Amino acid sequence: MSLVDLRECAAQLPDAWRSVVLGRVGTAAVKVLRMDGRELEQEVHGTAEMLFVADGVLELDVEGEALTVSAGELCQVPAGVRHAVQPGSRGTLLVVEVPEEG
Repeated sequence: MSLVDLRECAAQLPDAWRSVVLGRVGTAAVKVLRMDGRELEQEVHGTAEMLFVADGVLELDVEGEALTVSAGELCQVPAGVRHAVQPGSRGTLLVVEVPEEG
């Protein structure tokens, strides 16, 4: 068993918005990344995502609806749902990618 300091891991990443896989739980990939305030283009994934803001804030546009995810909050984005990061998203984000069962 080992402890992981999410904020320290994210701070050491060379680039913002480039995640690193911390580990796997079953088929799910657990990732961490650093948000730096930049807007990111809309994207759609073939996997569901659980987005946990460890610190800071994540500003999302999910299918045209604005959503603010604050520190300590978790948001689920189902597979196939369009979403985009809006300007002002800063801090540490934990992402759990869960492949759809098939």
